[in-house]
Amino acid sequence: MSHTPFIWAAYSIGTVVLLWCALAPLIHKKAVIRDIRKLSQIEERNRDSHS
Repeated sequence: MSHTPFIWAAYSIGTVVLLWCALAPLIHKKAVIRDIRKLSQIEERNRDSHS
């Protein structure tokens, strides 16, 4: 019995997991930056309306 399919599967799963670990923080960073910009705009509007 050849173990080649299992080895390829293990390498494939490992590659997907490593890619996810590398890309997830970048995706999360974009969302955080977008949220910070929204909050900043809201704070500016509140400051302008109270002045």
